[in-house]
Amino acid sequence: MASVVADTHAAVWFLHSDPRLSAAARTAMRASVEAGDPVYVASISLVELTYLVEKGRLPESALTVLREALADSGFRFKPVPLDLRIADTLQQISRSEVPDLPDRVIAATALALKLPLATRDGKIRAANIQTIW
Repeated sequence: MASVVADTHAAVWFLHSDPRLSAAARTAMRASVEAGDPVYVASISLVELTYLVEKGRLPESALTVLREALADSGFRFKPVPLDLRIADTLQQISRSEVPDLPDRVIAATALALKLPLATRDGKIRAANIQTIW
């Protein structure tokens, strides 16, 4: 199984064994981890989680667990920094289709890496992005 990019909610749900994560996304992410392939997480996901924790929409543990998974060199979650390639790829994600900036950056990350994106987000799934859900 090839690597995948995980949207913020998919990464958090996977790490917490949350039943809201679809079977297809869970299978793809688990297969990547078990094969030793990375599950990539856009760095903006950490920013998004920090914001959601500050707003009281998610518990602090959501951010803590993701940060620990990304810091653990033995675990297959790998952060993807926002770089020039992703910034340039952002132009391929229509703002009218995916209006939320963090979602566009996450989608651009998957597109730049040429990998499928595990996401429940209907707007991203309707865009010209390979997704798993």
